[in-house]
Amino acid sequence: MVKELNVYQLKITLKGIRPPIWRRIQVTGTITLGELHRTIQEVMEWDGYHLHTFDTGGAGFREPELSGTTTDEDERRIRLRQVISSEKQRFLYEYDFGDGWIHEILVEKILPMDPGKRYPVCLKGKRGCPPEDVGGPWGYADFLEAIQDPDHPEHEDYLEWVDEDFDPEYFDLDEVNRALRKMR
Repeated sequence: MVKELNVYQLKITLKGIRPPIWRRIQVTGTITLGELHRTIQEVMEWDGYHLHTFDTGGAGFREPELSGTTTDEDERRIRLRQVISSEKQRFLYEYDFGDGWIHEILVEKILPMDPGKRYPVCLKGKRGCPPEDVGGPWGYADFLEAIQDPDHPEHEDYLEWVDEDFDPEYFDLDEVNRALRKMR
């Protein structure tokens, strides 16, 4: 297989949440880590206004304006195929350093590219993503407790903050793929 024509099937799991929140996506090996960041934002339904970094187990990659302040490299210059060499490899993506949303990314498969398919694509996912700025996994647990208990002192405030129809189990695959198509 020609390495640059490969498709990487990734399972992205939000750590610290039970039951797990995850997405299975396919991207080309030519995607930059900057583009992968935007793809993760779409499939996890984050808003994208917080800092982030990738950790591939020894090397860090982040937004270019931050790369000069650390030993991390510019994510726009690195393609996925440059940092991933095999199936079953894992790496981390952290979003929102204050809340500490750690995503474990597992390379499930490396496949030949299907010329009739558009990438990136989301194949499957489970559960809705936590709202931005909820306070990380520990804050999300408190948030869920409050919105499920009408007698909780923060119940009304949280429902007003996120929209009363927030459903932590809701995930719409078609909606996510529409957002990915618009991203191109």
